[in-house]
Amino acid sequence: MTVSRTRSTSQTPPASPPAFAESIAWQSVGEGWRPLFGRFKEIGLSFEWHDFQNTADFDWARSFHPESVELCLNLSGNAVLETGGRRVELAARSVTFYHQGETALSASRRGGEHHQFITVEFSRAFLQEHFKALSDGLHPIIAEVIQKKSAPSSVSPSGSLGSSLLPLIESLRHPPVFAPAQELWFKCKALELAAQLFFRPPDGELFCTRQQRAARDRVERVRAILAEKLSEPPALEELGRMVGCSPFYLSRLFSQEAGMTIQQYLRHIRMERAALLLRTGKCNVTEAALEVGYNSLSHFSSAFHETFGCCPGLYPLRTPTQKAGTD
Repeated sequence: MTVSRTRSTSQTPPASPPAFAESIAWQSVGEGWRPLFGRFKEIGLSFEWHDFQNTADFDWARSFHPESVELCLNLSGNAVLETGGRRVELAARSVTFYHQGETALSASRRGGEHHQFITVEFSRAFLQEHFKALSDGLHPIIAEVIQKKSAPSSVSPSGSLGSSLLPLIESLRHPPVFAPAQELWFKCKALELAAQLFFRPPDGELFCTRQQRAARDRVERVRAILAEKLSEPPALEELGRMVGCSPFYLSRLFSQEAGMTIQQYLRHIRMERAALLLRTGKCNVTEAALEVGYNSLSHFSSAFHETFGCCPGLYPLRTPTQKAGTD
């Protein structure tokens, strides 16, 4: 008996692309990725803290939510973002934002570096809800995302993290409110950041106000003065007069911008200079101490040991070249 078989012409429909899952992109860094406030799918907003060191370049773009705007507050580590022939380099203590749209956006974080940064992710719906009526002055990237259903990928120029943002970053990691109030608190912080960074002044300058520029200029002038007068640095009152502000304001400003006090910074550059003098053989320990402003050899040795983990007399032996010579 012959059995006829009819070949089925039906085909299995193609599988849908897998749903986006940001956590997959961060598996390799483990606890180096930590959501601070993660409600992107529900309310269109999330905050994340990143703290990791990678040996090879890291494909950062894999973590970007499709059709979102992400703001990056970068404390340390270097990154590069590229789209449509535009390349933006993100250095330590800088900020940028970018849109993952219909075209490819590539982004990588440099290997062999310690990366610390906070990202804030905004959905299109969240931006439309809060900024659609505020089109005047909006940065073109934000305006285009709000107005168009599908906008091309784009990235803004990077800018310096102003002194006003550094305390805010610390508060994001440790919210000063109880858990029931955190959603409201994080929404307010997201809007505060957006108000500072998503609008462009009439003159087209991005990110920093004149006050922020003046603050950074003062700190840079203090750095230069201290480097020039390492052995006899001016007192705080004199530094204030030299850069045109009160000693109290300068002290607070420097700490915010540099992440350390003026005295801590002075000690840091003194130790770096002393180490260079010892490493190159230009000075012995006593000469190096005097060169960088220490009249007490014991105080110099103590500070040097705290910084480098050895007394200054043994420091040159710890360099790779001289280690090899003693083997």
